[in-house]
Amino acid sequence: MTLTRDEARERSQIVRPEHYDIELDLDRGPREFASTTRLTFTAQNGASTFADLDPVSLESAMLNGRKLPASALEGRRLHLTDLAEHNELVVTATMRYGRDGQGLHRAEDPADGEAYVYGHLFMDAAPRVYACFDQPDLKAPYDVTVRAPGGWIVVANGAMREVEPGLWRAETTKPLATYFVTVCAGPFATVTDEHDGIRLGIHARASLRDHLEAQAPEMLTVTKQSFDHYHSLFGIRYPFGEYHQVFVPEFNAGAMENPGCVTFRDQLVFTGAAGRTEHLVRANTISHEMAHMWFGDLVTMQWWDDLWLNESFAEYMANRTLEAATEFDDAWVDVAASRKAWGYAAERSPSTHPVAGAPAHDTDTALQNFDGISYAKGSAVLRQLIHHIGDDAFVAGVRAHLERHAFANATLADFLEALSQAAGRDLTEWAQAWLETAGMDTLRIEHDGDDVGETASPRLVITPDPDRPATRVHTVRVAAYDQTGAEVAADDLHGVSGRVKLPNIAAATGGESVALVVPNAGDLTWAGVAFDNASLEAMAGGLPGIDDATTRAMIWTALAHGLARAEVAPEQILAIAEAALPAETQMPVLDVATSLALGAVVGRFLPWSERPAALAGLADLAERMLAEADGEHDPRTLAGARLLAGTGDAGRLTPWFRGEDLPAGLDGDTPFRWRVARRLAQLDAVTIDDLDEALAADNTMSGRLGYLTARASFPDAATKAWAWEELTAAPSEDSPAHSNYEMNALASGFWSADDEATLAPYVERYVSDIPRMREWVGEDALARVASLAFPAALASEELDVEVRRMLDQQLPASVRRSVVDAHATMREVIASRAVFAR
Repeated sequence: MTLTRDEARERSQIVRPEHYDIELDLDRGPREFASTTRLTFTAQNGASTFADLDPVSLESAMLNGRKLPASALEGRRLHLTDLAEHNELVVTATMRYGRDGQGLHRAEDPADGEAYVYGHLFMDAAPRVYACFDQPDLKAPYDVTVRAPGGWIVVANGAMREVEPGLWRAETTKPLATYFVTVCAGPFATVTDEHDGIRLGIHARASLRDHLEAQAPEMLTVTKQSFDHYHSLFGIRYPFGEYHQVFVPEFNAGAMENPGCVTFRDQLVFTGAAGRTEHLVRANTISHEMAHMWFGDLVTMQWWDDLWLNESFAEYMANRTLEAATEFDDAWVDVAASRKAWGYAAERSPSTHPVAGAPAHDTDTALQNFDGISYAKGSAVLRQLIHHIGDDAFVAGVRAHLERHAFANATLADFLEALSQAAGRDLTEWAQAWLETAGMDTLRIEHDGDDVGETASPRLVITPDPDRPATRVHTVRVAAYDQTGAEVAADDLHGVSGRVKLPNIAAATGGESVALVVPNAGDLTWAGVAFDNASLEAMAGGLPGIDDATTRAMIWTALAHGLARAEVAPEQILAIAEAALPAETQMPVLDVATSLALGAVVGRFLPWSERPAALAGLADLAERMLAEADGEHDPRTLAGARLLAGTGDAGRLTPWFRGEDLPAGLDGDTPFRWRVARRLAQLDAVTIDDLDEALAADNTMSGRLGYLTARASFPDAATKAWAWEELTAAPSEDSPAHSNYEMNALASGFWSADDEATLAPYVERYVSDIPRMREWVGEDALARVASLAFPAALASEELDVEVRRMLDQQLPASVRRSVVDAHATMREVIASRAVFAR
């Protein structure tokens, strides 16, 4: 039973929590733990409401000294009646560990048999751990005590100390929203430090100790630099005591901003070759979660429809901080290359929504808006806001907002009020266009003639989304380049809309120097880019010579957008990749370009009959990149190897699987070996015995996931039947549920096969089997499974009919959103093939 916004409003008028005292016993075996909650709260005298609780069994519930009957617990709601002005609720219950990354998740590391527990209470999972009023505006301080097995370390929001063997007690926290509460426990490897009076800790599984200790200095440096920058920028010191960063297994998100105890997915402790992009993403995640300590944790949204106040702000602040205060001063390159591509894809889907004010009638609805709009678009909109009011006014407004609502809650109206006062202007109209209206404008260049030439008089044309019209003013740069990619002219435009003259570029078009014109050079605004025909034709020659890496990244993202809109041919993207990638030196740009060419163009947009030839061409391109790369530190080495790992030539990959003739830096890289194993399995060029042997040599969590993905990738009917049953069968006592990561691994490998006939029967199975998994899989994890298991490889009008039939059914919210988005992407493939079919 999901909590509605109306119910949350009503409850917040009745009760106000004063303090939580939580006792957890984690030393009761691998499946269950004990939870005791003492909650003191005030209430309207004589009123009734409910607390949230989702136990295996309820041993006792006492309200003001009277025992509540068993019938008081209905579903996930513990009904509370005849409340006094001051109340105490004491609940003792047995709870179940999660396997889906929600609640208190427990995972076992096959490398050494050790177990780890972590809390992920985001959105509505807190009742799986303790009794509470689970909504973001009912904040209170916490005392937490944990009983843990001997040899374990326990970390929580408040500084933890072992008061007797196996018994850990935390310092009382500041007021926290229920979804921020966490406990992480296990035999962690730990690195500690201190900075500016703040005790720092970094923790990961014991089997990752060597990797953690080698990489901790880089992570701690980013942590310290981010603290210094935020202290200076916000004028408010970090308010939550110690600062621990815990890298945990099988984590659904990238990270979670629990005050004082941030949790990260432990793939961010690298066990294989990691390029610049991976290091930059990790640094960004560290800085992003820290930004939440002020925006989200200190000041928390009133309700989930203001989720963007958390995520857009942290997304923007992390990139700003990396650029200003760390070695990762190319953060905006990665934004242009990957984050915005994610956001534009969300904007193209029918599920798009406004940045702010998106309806969140209940918690399930709110979860669906945790997407590229709330993150990437919101961040881009904040950059436009700064161009609109000035950075000084923006910082002053943020400071005022944080000071005014510290340890409390706030809304969009509160944020805009602080910014308007600081800027000295009304931001209502700006907010309505940029924040409260979905959709994006399109930027294109218009000429008097058909092409760039002597008679052309170029203009920038800004066209609103016809289905969601809004007048947005943009700060944007338009740049012109010659055939070699050298910039010959540019126009910097501030606060523009409609049709805008480009005087500097117009002056440069009198000769023949202008070959391509790029709207949104430098990636300053949020908008789709539609290249003119002449610029597209000149792209292959000009793109490699463009100096600015952010602009090159933006161009690749715009090409992906054009591919999705059936405006750029798949073959055109492959031709541009062939010309540009051997000269590319920025890893984020290489990542987006190779992913576009291999994953999108060949993996989805090209018809099956055309893929072998395209794969052969990409393999040749990868060989050129490897040949021109200067050793393992050249980004083209890793990018070329990853691109070549998708080849259709099994003979080229077999030596790599054996550990022979690997590119520089990839010797002993087990994650890369599993990438190769998956491709060989798709080609039916490896055996199950080979995979079993590889798993025996890499019996780790990542090894097991790599094994499951490869094992599900074989093209034969028997393998597909096994993989589908493993993915979708209901758990039992004899066959417990797969973890969230194991389900993702199986789903990732399933649809890869060269035989459409083998896969076709599972379209109907997807329609029938995935929704019923809601019975044992949480919404957050199921959304990912539904997306990964979608039969995108079989894009066709026939599949379109099946998907539309599925969407006519009653579906779990997580499944519906995933299917809507995947269906939209499939329709893009169908439209592209209709336009560019040969």
